[in-house]
Amino acid sequence: MIYIHVPFCQRFCTYCDFYSEIHSEQKAALWGDAVCAEIRRRNAEIDDRVKTLYFGGGTPSVLPLSILSKILIALDETGHGGPYTEFTLEANPDDICARGVGYVRSLLALGMNRLSIGVQSFDDTLLGWMNRRHDAEGAREAIRIAREAGVQNLSIDLIFGLSNLSDAVWEATIREALAQQVEHISCYQLTIEGESVLAGMLADGRYTQADEDQCRRQYETLCRLLGEAGYHHYEISNFARPGFEAVHNSGYWNRTPYVGFGPSAHSFDGRSRSWNENVLTGYKRTKEVLSEEDAAVETVMLSLRRDSGISSETLHGICSAEAIERLVRAGALQRIGDRYRIPEDHFFVSDEIIRELV
Repeated sequence: MIYIHVPFCQRFCTYCDFYSEIHSEQKAALWGDAVCAEIRRRNAEIDDRVKTLYFGGGTPSVLPLSILSKILIALDETGHGGPYTEFTLEANPDDICARGVGYVRSLLALGMNRLSIGVQSFDDTLLGWMNRRHDAEGAREAIRIAREAGVQNLSIDLIFGLSNLSDAVWEATIREALAQQVEHISCYQLTIEGESVLAGMLADGRYTQADEDQCRRQYETLCRLLGEAGYHHYEISNFARPGFEAVHNSGYWNRTPYVGFGPSAHSFDGRSRSWNENVLTGYKRTKEVLSEEDAAVETVMLSLRRDSGISSETLHGICSAEAIERLVRAGALQRIGDRYRIPEDHFFVSDEIIRELV
């Protein structure tokens, strides 16, 4: 599993705290050279048992195709190139609309077989508040362009749990997403990150957080409508038409080793985690070896985010039988065969359930 962090945007979203810089051709060229050098230097760390490639960001769709191609060539030269089981690229709708069908076909020619479009909302007022570059019609057009180009595995992102997102607008947003007939939908509850513009708005009273009841209602509406439409709710925030569950992201939840290239990218080798500095080039890497206790807690936490849950043997080896049985009696855990899972109607409070276990 390979992750490439693209630290460029054309503008910064209100809620975002990821490392990113305003895109320029010069910066992108320097970044591309640094990533290729890092790939050659760290190629022995790449584990091909799950052969996926993911360009995330930031906004990977701001990059010229020449830099993407250069990175793919560097991976080929190390013996870890394509074809990939899954090759995902994140894109802003505005970039797809501006560059058109030919651009998306060029991505497919490079080997991309899964496109993730950052829609976030189909409401123009909310998109403006988020400081997104696109409007609702641009999101629809980007999806249309992707389909015309031949994309057969299309994912979109949506955000809920904003105090200025009414239940009616949220339900309309979900129904619009369903009308687009995409293969995968990721829906995230808004979180306020430390260095984001939104954190400043909260601090000076320009924003008030949504209360828990509103967030719960919107999550329950999401689960109900996507379930009725036949989507598989395979992870707390992720829904897919059967057979289109994200392979790369599922690897994260399975604790599969992965290597991340680029500034701020994280890596995991099965025993330790490491991450690169938040600087464009010349970034250093910090490494942390996980204790047995940390690894065990992480196993429980990540496993119980998925509808497949965790094996009985593993859970009983980590958590007390008393805590497990108490949660089963309360309906917060289900035992199905030799596995335990959190039922969907308790996904919203999964953090509290996991804390009680570990």
